[in-house]
Amino acid sequence: MGPFSSSTNSNWIFKFFFITQILILSFGPIFSSSSSSSSSFSSSSSLHPLIAESQAIHQNYTAISDFRLVNRRKLGDCLDLNPYQQTINVSTGLKLGDEEYVTVTVSGVLFPSKGDWIGMISPSHSDVKSCPDAALNYVQTGDFSSLPLLCHYPVKAAFLSNDPDYLSCKKKECKKHKQGKCVATTCSGSVSFHVINIRTDIEFVFFGGGFLAPCIVARSTPLSFSNPNRPLYGHISSVDSSGASMRVTWVSGDDKPQQVQYDGGKTQTSQVTTFTQNDMCKSALIVSSPAKDFGWHDPGFIHSAVMTGLKPSTTFTYRYGSDSVGWSDQIQFKPPPAGGSEELKFLAFGDMGKAPRDVSVEHYIQPGSISVVEAMTEEVKSGNVDSIFHIGDISYATGFLVEWDYFLHLISPVASRVSYMTAIGNHERDYMELGDLYFSPDSGGECGVPYETYFPMPTQAKDKPWYSIEQGSVHFTVISTEHDWKKNSEQHQWMKKDMASVDRSKTPWLIFMGHRPMYTSSPGLFGVDQDFINEVEPLLVANKVDLVLFGHVHNYERTCSVYRNACLAMPRKDESGIDTYDHNNYTAPVHTVIGMAGFVLDKFPDSVNNSWSLERISEFGYFRGHATKEELKLELVNAATKKVEDSFRITKKQDSSSRKLKIGH
Repeated sequence: MGPFSSSTNSNWIFKFFFITQILILSFGPIFSSSSSSSSSFSSSSSLHPLIAESQAIHQNYTAISDFRLVNRRKLGDCLDLNPYQQTINVSTGLKLGDEEYVTVTVSGVLFPSKGDWIGMISPSHSDVKSCPDAALNYVQTGDFSSLPLLCHYPVKAAFLSNDPDYLSCKKKECKKHKQGKCVATTCSGSVSFHVINIRTDIEFVFFGGGFLAPCIVARSTPLSFSNPNRPLYGHISSVDSSGASMRVTWVSGDDKPQQVQYDGGKTQTSQVTTFTQNDMCKSALIVSSPAKDFGWHDPGFIHSAVMTGLKPSTTFTYRYGSDSVGWSDQIQFKPPPAGGSEELKFLAFGDMGKAPRDVSVEHYIQPGSISVVEAMTEEVKSGNVDSIFHIGDISYATGFLVEWDYFLHLISPVASRVSYMTAIGNHERDYMELGDLYFSPDSGGECGVPYETYFPMPTQAKDKPWYSIEQGSVHFTVISTEHDWKKNSEQHQWMKKDMASVDRSKTPWLIFMGHRPMYTSSPGLFGVDQDFINEVEPLLVANKVDLVLFGHVHNYERTCSVYRNACLAMPRKDESGIDTYDHNNYTAPVHTVIGMAGFVLDKFPDSVNNSWSLERISEFGYFRGHATKEELKLELVNAATKKVEDSFRITKKQDSSSRKLKIGH
């Protein structure tokens, strides 16, 4: 979610502001007006005043921070008063495993400083020295430092002050003896980095000057992965409503077809695809995106194969790879129940992303993501989860492509074992004037390409990321809020046809999913898009949608049975005190915002005057659903405590004589 990500009515205001700003900043005499020549500067002191004054505007879609802008900083020469050689060493051989924690140690330091840091660079041959010919390409970072500038963005970085003994110089090395006594010492410090197989060589660089005025002190020997072609980060998804076919998608450095082996000897050969820098987007205003330039990282090759002949709700094992590049471990998985069957247990959430498992900083961190994945992993291992729905803002890579690898690694304990279905969000698709509804650079230039490559869903076609699927007693209609949903649009016509054709005797429950919400009590001028509500909400009521799930706002909120901002029905307490909505007497859907899975949480105002808002919780967690033919039991689970923070039911009696429900419009 970003402040300029939610309202069509605000698009022209933002567009005018943004274009005017770019023109002023690109062609005005600004390049000597701000410099990062001193580590004592504040975060915004090196930004042009127009950007500094509007930092709140840029905050969410560019994730402005000192580290985010390090690639745009002036790279000066370190003031070298040290007569001794300063070195950097890594606690591993020259070959790295697929996942390990490596200790990076610097030594020979005469004067330890709070500004000393280590950056992890990949590929190792990247130019981290200067990039003097690309100044105009980076207005999206909001930084206009004096040249030269860093060309390539570090994967991650950590301050040496994370070692509690570094600044106090408790780790000493004698450099000079006199009459048997040590008369000159230097200091050393160590930091641990979580490294996963990203296929390309890496190196660690010792910088001084902090993130505002970086200078290179020393570089490590380049390190390679033992097997850069190894098949990794496999995840599975449903291809239809039968539960008899499941797609496996994985990443490898090898472009030759590989295989998935499953069910005691069956095999399927993978289709191989990838994407390149040329597939990433840029603005028509001669502005290179992070994805197209300094945030680019080679994605390797994405393999995909469909396992067929499966039995729904039955445990199988599979592995993927080849004899030449190696095989994954054997993984247990269970296809979801077929559409029309009795029962479904699912999890859902939005806005998760990823976070580092070490002390390092990255360009965009979603602090709750690890705890949410770990809590869901326990549920998946228990066998009580049939499928997962992640409804937008998937990895938050936003143009820094290496972070897709870290995200895929994070979710693999759950996504490799149960159907992991997704919807597209603003941080996957939106980019300036490229056909999406919202004029913002939220995807960092990815424009949906990595998302659709890593997560092939049963959609209509490329860049038409809407689909429906049935599992158990539920029909899920999954839309893209980032593509045209107006009445005459292709997606709107698809929504209308899809929901009207649901056989409610087969799947009595209709759940509608997308990224941007229609209802939220969180403050902000652009919280909802009224045009979206006007165009799409009538379809929900006309087709008797039971439950609507949205993300984008980073908290949890549940409504009454709401339509046009009015409660048409209220739930009643059952004998256990749980709110229960009676859909035998249907009036309108229940809306639930579930964007609390990782991104920094949005708080609610002290007082909320929306009569439709019944529950508001700002805690990291995920949404749990249990559907039978006559009941939807729904819960918010707190990831930290594993406790249920909110619980409600939707009920309706199943009429055995009912036929396909045809709703007029």
